[in-house]
Amino acid sequence: MVEDAQLPAQSAAAAEGEWQLPSWEEIVRAHSVRVYRLAYRLTGNQHDAEDLTQEVFVRVFRSLSSYTPGTFEGWLHRITTNLFLDGARRKQRIRIEGLAEEAVHRLPGTEPNPAQAFDDTHLDGDIQAALKALPPEYRAAVVLCDIEGFSYEEIAVTLGVKLGTVRSRIHRGRAQLRVALEHRRQNRSRLS
Repeated sequence: MVEDAQLPAQSAAAAEGEWQLPSWEEIVRAHSVRVYRLAYRLTGNQHDAEDLTQEVFVRVFRSLSSYTPGTFEGWLHRITTNLFLDGARRKQRIRIEGLAEEAVHRLPGTEPNPAQAFDDTHLDGDIQAALKALPPEYRAAVVLCDIEGFSYEEIAVTLGVKLGTVRSRIHRGRAQLRVALEHRRQNRSRLS
């Protein structure tokens, strides 16, 4: 279940009985870590997560004046998830050409930076790879349910789909994850 963290402007205004528009700094300070974490779990890498987080806050900044008080975090999650799904659909339509052979030698190293190392300790690499291999719609539903702890109803609202669609996506996503992570179960049974 997602709990709505109130912004400082909201809690002060709640005492007066009226919601006030929070400052940009309050929004970023209160929500950037959670938005980045969701973006990272959806995209599977730091750079895409940073780009997605930035897009989310640009979208929030543009539409904040039209926001009606409610579950602010739910609104942020909906924006994050929708922008991720839009980007995934766009990427499917874009044809990517390989790098020239000399460009391969100029690519940066593959060692994780401190942020990636921290994130990698929270989900094993094979789990993150299995999540990344899921179709974007399944990945979004599974991440929101199993990692972020959303209820099926909250996921339906966030994704803008019917409850049955959420159940189906989670079921299919989990089934694909079970297949992708079968080696873990086999390793566990060998150790027992």
